Amino acid sequence: MRIGTVREIKNHEYRVGLTPESVQELVRHGHDVRVESGAGRGIGASDADYERAGATLIATAAEVFAECEMIVKVKEPQAIERAMLREGQILYTYLHLAPDPEQTADLIRSGVTAIAYETVTGPGGSLPLLKPMSQVAGRMSIQAGATALEKAHGGRGVLLGGVPGVMPGKVAVIGGGVVGFNAAQMAAGLGADVTILDRNPDVLERLGTHFEARAKTRFSSTANLAESVAEADLVIGAVLIPGAAAPQLVTRDMLGTMKTGAVLVDVAIDQGGCFETSHPTTHDDPTFVVDGIVHYCVANMPGAVARTSTYALNNVTLPHALAIADAFDGAEGWKAALRADPHLAAGLNVHQGKVTYEAVARELGYDFVPAEAVLR
Repeated sequence: MRIGTVREIKNHEYRVGLTPESVQELVRHGHDVRVESGAGRGIGASDADYERAGATLIATAAEVFAECEMIVKVKEPQAIERAMLREGQILYTYLHLAPDPEQTADLIRSGVTAIAYETVTGPGGSLPLLKPMSQVAGRMSIQAGATALEKAHGGRGVLLGGVPGVMPGKVAVIGGGVVGFNAAQMAAGLGADVTILDRNPDVLERLGTHFEARAKTRFSSTANLAESVAEADLVIGAVLIPGAAAPQLVTRDMLGTMKTGAVLVDVAIDQGGCFETSHPTTHDDPTFVVDGIVHYCVANMPGAVARTSTYALNNVTLPHALAIADAFDGAEGWKAALRADPHLAAGLNVHQGKVTYEAVARELGYDFVPAEAVLR
C-alpha cells in the first residue's frame, strides 16, 4: 500500500502523523511510504531520518495526496487539504466532526473513507487513540492555566501552590476522565486546592481512592458545579462525549459569580467546548476575556509539545495503520481489517458520501448509515 504523511499546516501544529520509527515498521511490512519534505521538522526528525527509515521524500503535500492510497495525519485536514482528497482514498487522523460542519460536508463530497482516531474504541468503551493526547492536554491545562493566572497575562495574580502563610489557588476540574485525572494530578502536585467534579459514582470513588487528601471529589450537580466554579481561581473543562459535541456546562451567567481575573481552560474546545463563552483560539493568541474572566481555548494544545505528543500518539495509532495497510489489496481490502476489529470499525466516521458515526449524524443532521452496513 502507498501510505503518505504530510507537514501539518494548522496554526502552530508541529506534530507529524508518522515518526521515522513508524515508517520503518510500515516499510518492513512491505509498504511504500511517502513523506512530504520537512514534515518531521517540528519533532526534530530530519528528511535524512525518514530516508534512512525507508521513506520516499516528496516535495509537496499535493503530490503526497495525489500518489497515496492512505493519508496518515494528526489534525483534521484543513480546507486546502480537503480539496486534495478523492474517492477511494483512506484518511486516518483526528477529525472531531461534530462541531465542524464545513469539514464534514467536504469529506462527504470527496468520497473519502475517513477513520477518526478519537472514536476508535478499546475494551470497556475506552478511547485508546485519544488517551495519550488527553493525558498531554490534561497536564498542559494546568501549566497553561497557571500562566494565564499571572497578572501580566490578565489573570488574578494567584500562584496555584501558594507560599507559607498564603492560601493556595483553588482549581475546579470538571470531568474525572483521562483529561481531568491528569489535570488534577498536576494541580495537586503544585500544591493547589483541587476539586474534581463528575457524575459517575464509580469515577468519584476511584479518584477519591487515588488522591486521598490531595484532592476533593464532588458530585457534579447543577448546584455543586455552580458553587465550585464561583469559588475557583482556575476551572478546567474536561468533559467528553465520544464523537459528539461537548455539553456546555458553564454558562455565561456563571461568569458573573466568578472572581475577576479567574481563568477557564477549555480542553474540550476541539469538540465545541464545555463553556458557553468559549471559542477556539491558537497558540499565537491563546486567550481572550469575557466578563472579566480569562479564557484559554487552544484547540491543539498537545502541538506545543510536539515531540512528546507525536511519539505518544504513534505508539497507539501505528498498530491500526498496519492492520489497514496489511489488509489492503488495491480495492477494498481495508474493510477486512475493520470487520476483524470492531474497535477499529468504530473509528469509521465517513465513507463514500455517507456519515457512519451516529453522534456526528445526529449533531449535524445527516442520515446515519451504520458502519456495519458499508463493511458488508
